Amino acid sequence: MLNAGDTAWVLASAALVMLMTPGLAFFYGGMVRAKSVLNMLMMNFICLAIVSVLWVLYGFGESFSSDAFGGLIGNFGNAGFANTWGHLAGLATAATDTAPAVPWPGSDAIPVLVFAMFQLMFAVITPALISGSIADRAKFWGWALFVVIWVTIVYFPVAHWVFSFDGYMGADAVGGWIANKLKAFDFAGGTAVHINAGAAGLALAIVLGKRKGWPKDTGRPHNVPFVLLGAALLWFGWYGFNAGSALSAGDLAGVAFTNTTVATASAVLGWLLVEQLKFGKPTTLGAASGAVAGLVAITPACGFVTPLGSIVIGVIAGALCALAISLKYRFGFDDSLDVVGVHLVGGLVGTLLIGFFATNGVNSAGGNGLFYGGGWSQLGKQATAAFAVMGYSFVLSLIIGYVIKLAGGFRVSTEDEVSGIDEAQHAESAYDFGGTAIGHGASTPPPAPVSSKDGAALEGSKA
Repeated sequence: MLNAGDTAWVLASAALVMLMTPGLAFFYGGMVRAKSVLNMLMMNFICLAIVSVLWVLYGFGESFSSDAFGGLIGNFGNAGFANTWGHLAGLATAATDTAPAVPWPGSDAIPVLVFAMFQLMFAVITPALISGSIADRAKFWGWALFVVIWVTIVYFPVAHWVFSFDGYMGADAVGGWIANKLKAFDFAGGTAVHINAGAAGLALAIVLGKRKGWPKDTGRPHNVPFVLLGAALLWFGWYGFNAGSALSAGDLAGVAFTNTTVATASAVLGWLLVEQLKFGKPTTLGAASGAVAGLVAITPACGFVTPLGSIVIGVIAGALCALAISLKYRFGFDDSLDVVGVHLVGGLVGTLLIGFFATNGVNSAGGNGLFYGGGWSQLGKQATAAFAVMGYSFVLSLIIGYVIKLAGGFRVSTEDEVSGIDEAQHAESAYDFGGTAIGHGASTPPPAPVSSKDGAALEGSKA
């Protein structure tokens, strides 16, 4: 029967995950130049609009309907949100049945529509993560077209592989191959979200090429407080991302919440330690980036490891991601905001370390990793899942990107890049340095005249 408490928790978690996309927009927006911040914000914000519509039309059906092709894709039975309202997820058949079909990811029933909206927010933020790899040089509508195609043929199928469990959407429902045949563990999206987005980011960085002047001119962040604000919003929203993935307001959610906190905190320390050793000073940008690296790495593992294991995962992720961001200079790909170094590398770290730190003492539906007597088997499964998603996403993203580029719809001209992509693509600017309101043709009204009495008071306040 319906569990009202779990339903409320998943709805709240969906709202938290939704907040992560504007949080990501601030995180990325602060790191770009002042003349391209609006384009960066819009590249994130448009994902909310595009993916929400596609999710209702066919995305949910493609991802979570019963399997159609050997664990590769759903059969679109829930397209148009058919069979969602009035139905429960987590029970064997209908709302009157009381026997749960699977013990995880939910032992009690929640409405299918609630589960669908929770999963929508994952679908929204995943392409948004990719946008940081091509900051400062992408056409807005070319990006929008990429999002439409990419979520359709990359994200929705991968979500089916990873998140669609046999029996969860009904007694006869068959899910994806990673979750049910391979049985690799991914609690909240290390493969489907972060490795997926990171591989696509690498592909697009190759497709669009280097920014003018890079690597000599790397483009300094124009607003570091924005970056820290964005990181804080991401951290806050990530509690819904990870703890919400328990789909139940119980002990497992508490474990995921705790692991998310301590892994993120330890990743900040790991990143700052690397900065101190390499450059002699810890930076605010490094602290924000370290937090995101920890959040990424703990995402797949948060429901399978202990808090002590989470600390180790966080430190390793923070340090390795801090080192990995220099790979773009060694190999010559202009990943503007380090999507590869943070999300691809962080996702791989978290996914693979499950093979060492997983314990069924935390999650009875999981298993034991190497350090808990489980041998090498689980690590092999984790690696298979991670590299399958990475390869699939990279190849498909490369093809989509080149098709859009060859059609002339992906990269702005050199003149627009130099003069300002915000003006070129959106006819507006984030900051009004000239005393006029840019983008609508309206002049700023002149200041009110100052009387001699007011002027004297003003001069006195300055003194």
